[in-house]
Amino acid sequence: MAVYFDHRIEAPESSGVPSHLTWHPVLPVLAVASSSPSTGGHVDLYLQQGEYVEICHLERPHQPTLLRWHPIKPVLAVGWEKGEVLLLTHPSGDQTVVPSTHAAPITMLEWSSSGSRLVTGDQTGALAVWKVDARGRLQGNHLVRHEYNKPLTCCIFRPSSPGDDVAKLARASVSGDESALDMFSWKGAPLKMGPQEGLAFYVSTADGKVHHVDEHCKTSTLLSVDGSIKKLFYLEKREALAVITDTMMLSQYTLGPEGGAQEFMKVKLSSSRTGQNVDIVWTENGLLITAAGELVIRLWDLERDDNYVLPLDETLGFERGEMINCVSYCAGKEILAAGTTHGRIAIWRMVVQPDSSRGDTKAQWKLQTPTEVEGNVTQLQWGSSLNLLAANNSNTVLILCEHVMSAHFSQQVAAVQLTPTQLSITQFPEEVHLALQSDRHIKGVCVTKDSVTVWSSKHVTVYQLSGTSLRNTGSFPCDSQVVAVHDENLYTVEPNRVQIRTPQGTVKQLLTFSKAEGNPVMLNVCQSYLVVGTDTAHIRVFDLSRRDAKAHSAAKNLAEQISNLGALRSVKCNANGSHVSILISQVNGRPDHKVYFYDVEMDTVTHFDFFIGRPSSSISQPEESERQQFQMSELSGRCPVSHFWDETEPRLFVCETVPISSESSSTSFLDTLDVSVVTLFCTQEHGLLLQDYYLRPPGLQALLALDVPHYYFSCKPGEKDQELTEVASKASAPQHQPQPQPSRGAAPQIPHMVSRRALRDFVGLEDCEKATRDAMLNFSFYLTIGDMDEAFKAIKLIKSKAVWENMARMCVKTRRLDVARVCLGNMGNARAAKALKEAESEPEPEAQVAMLAIQLGMLEDAIKLYRSCHRYDLLNTFYQASGQWKLALETAENQDRIHLRTTYYNYAKYLESMGDKSLALAYYEKSDTHRVEVPRMLQDDTESLEIYVNKMKDKNVYKWWAQYLESQLDMDSALRFYERAQDYLSLVRVFCYMDKIEKASEIANDTGDRAASYHLARHYEGHDDIKQAVHFYTRAQAYNNAIRLCKENGLDDQLMNLALLSNPEDMMEAACYYEEKGTHMDQAVSLYHKAGYVSKALELAFSTQQFSALQVIAEDLNENSDPALLARCSDFFITHSQFDKAVELLVAAKKYHQALDVCVSQNLTITDELAERMTVTDSKDLSEEARKELLETIADCCMRQGSYHLATKKYTQAGNRGKAMRALLKSGDTEKIVYFANVCRQKELFIAAANYLQSLDWQKNPEILKTIIGFYTKGRALDKLAGFYVACAQVEIDDYQNYEKALDALTEAFKCLSKVKDSSTGQQEVNLADLQHKISLIKKFVHIRRLYAEDPGEAVQLCEALLEEPKLDPAVRVGDAFGFLVDHYCQQGNFQMAQRKLKELEKLLPSQNVRYYISQASLKALQKDLDIPRGQGDNNHNVKEEDEVEEDLNLS
Repeated sequence: MAVYFDHRIEAPESSGVPSHLTWHPVLPVLAVASSSPSTGGHVDLYLQQGEYVEICHLERPHQPTLLRWHPIKPVLAVGWEKGEVLLLTHPSGDQTVVPSTHAAPITMLEWSSSGSRLVTGDQTGALAVWKVDARGRLQGNHLVRHEYNKPLTCCIFRPSSPGDDVAKLARASVSGDESALDMFSWKGAPLKMGPQEGLAFYVSTADGKVHHVDEHCKTSTLLSVDGSIKKLFYLEKREALAVITDTMMLSQYTLGPEGGAQEFMKVKLSSSRTGQNVDIVWTENGLLITAAGELVIRLWDLERDDNYVLPLDETLGFERGEMINCVSYCAGKEILAAGTTHGRIAIWRMVVQPDSSRGDTKAQWKLQTPTEVEGNVTQLQWGSSLNLLAANNSNTVLILCEHVMSAHFSQQVAAVQLTPTQLSITQFPEEVHLALQSDRHIKGVCVTKDSVTVWSSKHVTVYQLSGTSLRNTGSFPCDSQVVAVHDENLYTVEPNRVQIRTPQGTVKQLLTFSKAEGNPVMLNVCQSYLVVGTDTAHIRVFDLSRRDAKAHSAAKNLAEQISNLGALRSVKCNANGSHVSILISQVNGRPDHKVYFYDVEMDTVTHFDFFIGRPSSSISQPEESERQQFQMSELSGRCPVSHFWDETEPRLFVCETVPISSESSSTSFLDTLDVSVVTLFCTQEHGLLLQDYYLRPPGLQALLALDVPHYYFSCKPGEKDQELTEVASKASAPQHQPQPQPSRGAAPQIPHMVSRRALRDFVGLEDCEKATRDAMLNFSFYLTIGDMDEAFKAIKLIKSKAVWENMARMCVKTRRLDVARVCLGNMGNARAAKALKEAESEPEPEAQVAMLAIQLGMLEDAIKLYRSCHRYDLLNTFYQASGQWKLALETAENQDRIHLRTTYYNYAKYLESMGDKSLALAYYEKSDTHRVEVPRMLQDDTESLEIYVNKMKDKNVYKWWAQYLESQLDMDSALRFYERAQDYLSLVRVFCYMDKIEKASEIANDTGDRAASYHLARHYEGHDDIKQAVHFYTRAQAYNNAIRLCKENGLDDQLMNLALLSNPEDMMEAACYYEEKGTHMDQAVSLYHKAGYVSKALELAFSTQQFSALQVIAEDLNENSDPALLARCSDFFITHSQFDKAVELLVAAKKYHQALDVCVSQNLTITDELAERMTVTDSKDLSEEARKELLETIADCCMRQGSYHLATKKYTQAGNRGKAMRALLKSGDTEKIVYFANVCRQKELFIAAANYLQSLDWQKNPEILKTIIGFYTKGRALDKLAGFYVACAQVEIDDYQNYEKALDALTEAFKCLSKVKDSSTGQQEVNLADLQHKISLIKKFVHIRRLYAEDPGEAVQLCEALLEEPKLDPAVRVGDAFGFLVDHYCQQGNFQMAQRKLKELEKLLPSQNVRYYISQASLKALQKDLDIPRGQGDNNHNVKEEDEVEEDLNLS
């Protein structure tokens, strides 16, 4: 909580009543305009605490009308009622009169955002624009002057468009954005490198018009409204203009790029006054606030289209009927201030709530305790960078400065500031309350058990505290900003030293600091140790236990140990001076999220980082459990705001933390809901250990101190926390005023400002003696570090059950079940120990701890634990057991749906026990148990039960109600409800009881209900109506009963059908019945067969020669049947020439060879299925050799039948791949032959496959050709491969006359043949020689053909010589050589020579058509030259074609 120090301005006597006031936007300088009937108008400047700046004084015989500060420079523009405009400079007092332009009262003064333009306007409508330099000095005459002929009312400058983001434009240019690239070019407009000053503005007149004046000072009318315009606002986010008239009509306009305005909203603002008397404030986040002399202030959120009011609260000190005159908003602190008619200033602070954004609802504005300034507050204004508030109460002006309330606790005495001059003092443990009223503003307080010391910035006063009285023992001037007290000594600071004074101010000792160590700015005393912090981030610790203060440690420069250190925020030392805790601000001014600890003895600095929720890595920690990790996560993302050491226990440290988003404001965290209190153990051996943490209750305000066994908190008057041990007592001591002070009235009762809360380990032990307190502290410490032996040693002498119970409660927080068992034992709580033992079956440790919490009555902790481990089933059970049925139902419906119906049922039972049957009925229905539970519940209320039965329309309920009616002998009603329930058995049963057999038979026949039919059949049987009994037994599918009646009564004609419908046992009985009677033997065989007794059926069939039945039975025989039986049946089928069936039975009997013999002898085709059945896979049936022999036999049979593929399969299964390949070759399936050869990878198979492939048309299929070569190669049959190459060469010669390819093939053949191993016969040499001879001849012929193109003569001579070679043909066909010569001579035109060669060829080949070797062109040339008729040539040609065909046929 903050208090406000009010400073009355030191106005000169000549000044009159204040009329206007305004703060400089940055500097703490306030301008006040006043008027007096005798002296005229005055303008004066005042500093932060109201000091009068005498040199800056303006005085005129007429009144000032407007004041406006330059936005940056200390230059004030003043407008007067005679039209004069004057510029006043602070602090020099220089005055600059603006050249005379106006002759009427100045109604408008406005600076541009950077102060380079000043706009002035008067009541006649004259407007002038002036240019101002960077120093705030006027430059020449006005830039422009406009006449609007109406009084000017408002002026606002339009903000400039934001500057272009150069980095963003650069990225866009690189990515190819041409428009962005053009902005960097020299051709375009200059690039805006930052925000520019907006020079365009809007000006309004009294006739409701708004004019736009652009950057070049050209004016144009923008819009017009009804009435005089009171306020203009610019909505920057929407780029809209808001206009408020004197009739409180709000209009909003969107502004177009070309200067037009379009109205999009118009609304009448609620107000009891006209616009001239309404104070209107506009905030940057779109909030419009008005004060119109009402009991409330009104707020309109224009961005969210919402409005609400903020009233005053009488409980905080406001009076009934108190009106609000004026309002002002501080954006820096998010504070709203309002002045009232009774001289109070109401303060609303925007409260930061978790998980919500600012400004959402009115609930986020929290009203504070008012500040009283006397008079009637008519004007308020926040200003300067220090966020000072100026208030005009019609008589004078007061400057209010916010001050965080002073509070201090020491030696069981607490002091909390109530008002700027009043303290509330509380003495513990007697809980004595008294108040201290000072004659000066209290900026700080320090208490001990015997004294209260207060100080302002210029004076220190010491009061002696004795019981319920305060006595002034000393007062002296001192400008120290901080003071500390130890025993009878006061410690004050001044540059480079600390002064040790007496209560009267006498300096007893000086503690000097070097220039490097800096000026002391912080003091803190704990027990007998003083820690001093300086402005250069040095700290020193002094021992105060002796008469003179002695240095306990050398000066420590924290900047060397802490990076990014800007300044110290706070330093505190512990009770034995071994550790100092430090809070700092970073270089950027933001609070650091770490608490630093300086170990004086070790000269080391460690820290606890609340951003990550754990201490520094250099500090030793025990092994982290899941609980510790959870705690660390809860502590993360926070920032410390205050810290304290326990006054007597040096190990115990506590601090307050807030979320990181809330730490920026120095006071806002006081109103933040999410403040946590964290307690740590700090020792040299174990470092920092988390002892406890919890959220600060809402009723408390700030932590004051830690003094075991309590935390001490300040709280607001009237606000309490239910969980706290309240400090306040019903009786309070009378107020003591050391010095008589004028006051408007004394409070009847001192408000209680301090509350204390017991530490977690001391709940219930607040009043324990010191030994128990020390034992509990040691126990808690050793428990924290995990040293159980020392922990139990610390408490072994404690006998109090309350202490053990408290330690058991502690175990719930620390989750130490092992310690809890010991505590429960010492408590003698057997029930809790048993429950904890049973809870050990739960897998989650949290669930076990929750059971402990339940047994100790810590129900909230149990709920949190169950939620943390997601055991909503146990949480549901807990809620039910504790009677929290609403929560139990919510848990079951949202998280524990598996037990939802059970929860509904239990709740219904609870409601029934409470007598709420109507609600219990609803939950019985939800649990789906209403069919049983509701009739049971309502059985004593027959009328309600009947109404419920008729309403539910549920068959089960109908049945229950019918049974009830039947028990009451109301048969007709029972029958009606049985019928609704469709309970046909009960209907038939009742009708039989009533002797209405026909009706019962009708129901049984119509519905086919088996139970009803069975009951009716029993009834008929009891009345010896066998036929009907058999019928209804059959309908009920009770065939055994029907069969029994048939056998007993000789109904053989129905027996067979019934037996077939029944089970095998009944079939067996019926078959035995037929067999015994010796009649219907075929039916007996069939029934035996159907019942599964095949052997019995066959025996009976053979004995009675039932051949047709035997055939039916044989169809169901399989390999699982008796082999002897199968053999007997197969013989039967062979005898009757049914060989197919005989073969199947022989196979089933595993007589495969006999089956094959039958197949061969009777020429039966072996199918794939039969072959598979004869394929034995189990080595137990046949040996491996016998199995292979059987498979080959099957394959042989398949070969004889032409089933080559099946034969291949069986040969393969038998392992005989050679025969398998032969079978495939016979099948002619080329694809499978190739596949099989590649899979088997045997030489013989490769060769066989290649030989087969040669029989195909391999000349036209290159793939077959490649496969043949590949197979011969894989089979290493090089001689066969050579022969194949020779064949290929011959094909090339004969079919295509391609001697080149033939030569290549023969070459490959020679290579292959040369690799063949020599045999003793010598045939290989002969073959190689022959092959070599052919190659040489073909080479010559190929050479002749190639040479012909270069030297035809030489080629012809070589060809003639070639014809002389012996054994030329078949290497080179003679016809091809002669054809070459004939073609040559024809081309040379030597047809006679060509004719001669042709005749020589005919002599050599008399049986062949020699024209086959001659080209068509040569033949035509010969025919033409020898005049052979055309027809003859055609005939010859035809003969040639016929010869070719004949030759092809011969070749094939």
